[in-house]
Amino acid sequence: MRNLDPGGFTPADLAALPDDGRRYELVDGQLLVTPAPQFIHQRAVVRLTTLLESSCPDGLEVLVAPFDFRPTSGRCLQPDVLVRQSEDVARSSVTRLQLAVEVLSPSTRSVDLLLKRGLYEQAGVESYWLFDPEQEELTVLELVDGSYVEWAVVQGAKEFSTQRPFDVRVVPADLVRRSHRQAV
Repeated sequence: MRNLDPGGFTPADLAALPDDGRRYELVDGQLLVTPAPQFIHQRAVVRLTTLLESSCPDGLEVLVAPFDFRPTSGRCLQPDVLVRQSEDVARSSVTRLQLAVEVLSPSTRSVDLLLKRGLYEQAGVESYWLFDPEQEELTVLELVDGSYVEWAVVQGAKEFSTQRPFDVRVVPADLVRRSHRQAV
């Protein structure tokens, strides 16, 4: 990787970065580096991915990070979980999303709530979900006339049902609580 001034990173520079467990994202020349996620974050990602995958219809596909969402030539984001159209993919990235999901962590909270919300909105991502594993809270944002509108905030054992991007039911507590089959 070449030595760069702040703000001068490119997608080619991302390809040269090490596979070291960190997440590297690019926003208009700025490199965002996130440490490896905590256990509760990963539990939520795995369970939500499994839930979405079990309901996903033909024509759509559920993927997890690291997988690049490149809405512009200067932006490379990696949502924790994403839904895209099956035919809408290059080898290592996608340019359009139906759903982006970020699981909040102490190290990513403000980036997910503010920066990524704006970037996904600008890119026309139809649905943006934010899941807070500590609060067992799912916030659902839907794109309406080019802007995100808070569609639902669901906590604990309450169920969220939606048809966007497809029919699925989510109970926030089920994404993080220890399951009965794990009890010893």
